[in-house]
Amino acid sequence: MEVIAKSKYIRMSPKKVRLVAAAVAHLPVARAEMILIKLNKRATRPLLLTLKQGVANAVGNFGLIKESLVIKRLEIGKGPSYKRGRPVSRGQWHPILKRTCHIRMILEGTEKTQEKVEKKENIKKVKEGKLKKNGSKS
Repeated sequence: MEVIAKSKYIRMSPKKVRLVAAAVAHLPVARAEMILIKLNKRATRPLLLTLKQGVANAVGNFGLIKESLVIKRLEIGKGPSYKRGRPVSRGQWHPILKRTCHIRMILEGTEKTQEKVEKKENIKKVKEGKLKKNGSKS
């Protein structure tokens, strides 16, 4: 199952974000998160926030397992540019473009099966002492 996470109007050049995005594309979520935490680039923050948003959507809304999630596709698109300028001599004007970008991340993973859910519930009951290890109730 695929889950889409988007961040729009990020106040950073798409070229700079693409450099960091290439390092984490097609990786498992846990590994990508570790790489983004360790990298010393400004573009890691919006990518990390988008990744966390996608993981939260996948686990909370679609019941996917976090450990099975992989970044299937990571697209960095061009957003609108803020047009600013700097006055120079003889009444001239040098334009300055403050670029923005859009991030679109597609995560893919497997759904929780009923057996895995029951197994986790049984482990919790064993820890609480409500269920014996052989499966019979006390």
